[in-house]
Amino acid sequence: MTYRVLVADPIAQDGIDRLATEAEVEVRTGLSPEELRAIVGAYEALVVRSETKVTADIIDAGRRLLVIGRAGVGVDNIDLHAATQRGIVVVNAPTGNTVSAAEHTIGLMLALARHIPQADASLRRGEWKRSKFIGVELRGKTLGIIGLGQVGSEVARRARGLEMRLLAHDPFVPEERARALGVELVELPRLLAESDFITVHTTLTPGTRGLIGAREIALMKPTVRLINTARGGIIDEQALLEAVRAGRIAGAAVDVFSKEPAPDTPLAKEERIIVTPHLGASTAEAQERVALDVAEQVLAVLRGEPAPYAVNAPLVAPETLTVLQPYIAVAELVGSLATQLSEGQLRDVTIEYTGSLALHDTTVLRASAIRGLLKPVAEGNVTIVNANLVAEQRGLHIVERKDPSGDDGEPSHITVRVRTRAGETAVTGGVEHGQPHIVALNGLRVDLTPSAGYLLLCDNMDRPGMIGAVGTKMGQFDINISAMKVGRREPRGRALMVLELDEEPTPEQIREIEAIPGIERARLVRL
Repeated sequence: MTYRVLVADPIAQDGIDRLATEAEVEVRTGLSPEELRAIVGAYEALVVRSETKVTADIIDAGRRLLVIGRAGVGVDNIDLHAATQRGIVVVNAPTGNTVSAAEHTIGLMLALARHIPQADASLRRGEWKRSKFIGVELRGKTLGIIGLGQVGSEVARRARGLEMRLLAHDPFVPEERARALGVELVELPRLLAESDFITVHTTLTPGTRGLIGAREIALMKPTVRLINTARGGIIDEQALLEAVRAGRIAGAAVDVFSKEPAPDTPLAKEERIIVTPHLGASTAEAQERVALDVAEQVLAVLRGEPAPYAVNAPLVAPETLTVLQPYIAVAELVGSLATQLSEGQLRDVTIEYTGSLALHDTTVLRASAIRGLLKPVAEGNVTIVNANLVAEQRGLHIVERKDPSGDDGEPSHITVRVRTRAGETAVTGGVEHGQPHIVALNGLRVDLTPSAGYLLLCDNMDRPGMIGAVGTKMGQFDINISAMKVGRREPRGRALMVLELDEEPTPEQIREIEAIPGIERARLVRL
């Protein structure tokens, strides 16, 4: 059988040529949604970039579709749920841009160090002001890398060649991997204080939005220079602008912005800030790699082979799904809580299944737990198809344990144990009334069925008045408590108070909670 592939957005010719070696390819770009819906039913594969929106209507019209390829990283323009329901595999090309983004970072760092854009502009104005543009060498300087994923690792490799000292902050990377890259893993405050250059390579999540703000900038050297080629919003743009103008830091280079396009960004009006229009992936080689990568994966799916960068999980057998479906959300939840509650550098992860769950193929549950663990940092979706690959790329050592001995009518549970340099964090979950249910945190029973919002976990001494004191503070903060549980091993001993909140407390408010006598520590978890 000859498969037909529709390329609906412009991609590099190399990708089209590769597709044509095993399939019949038609390139029809610039189609309206109506035009695409009218013709998509004749093809087994659809390849797009970001321009074409692959909606549920278009997927429904693609009755023969087996695979949708996204020539790039993000898949926001594809309805993953609709594709999965139809059994259509969606693939992307998350690594094709890695080298280009890393090289752009190094280029911006060199431009910052030697004032290259400013010197170029000065000479074009007819000036000859050599003394104004005295720069600094990179050799011997300390580079702080926030996020040691794919791009961050490539930046580290190149910076080593420039004879720089490398620090990195990434709690999700084991020390062994960092050592192999020649990087010292440190806590964020130390990185901010010691670095001469700081570059950001983490994903944008609620936890990383505003990661570098006025308070963090205050910890930096006045000679530091910042680079962001990752995502707009990770660095507070207004705080950055004010810091550069006030001379609290030496300069910055920004390729990504909180709102794009950004032709009128105020950052462009400050001479000591270099700005580029999201060029991290804009190289001919990157576009060729992306096109080739997605072409290889589309062809693999058409041949009936697995694709390493599938971003949606294939449908699980109905008889297995009947048992596992309620626990998929549980696995992701306990993984997410374990990540957010753990402290220190990650070492290894154990996923435990007890009860009837242990009698089934838990591949989909493992993938969901890994997705929860890595959601704050994962570059792209983590699925049943690519979970092991994503874990391997980050150097994660994951062990699964199954204990069906409790299969005597007792509920099944999933426990994720995260071991770090600081110790072990364990979160156990199950299903209650069809909803994910947290059974225990670090061995303390809490019996909590969290919904959307936030959890505030307070380690405290179990004594009269503790609940009232925390509740009074929440009232003063105008933060609503939707549920509260206390876990303890014995009366008046160590206890864990868990509050489910509708609103997010500020860091200052959390510090006020920690100042209550008897409260040892307060931690916030985003659900």
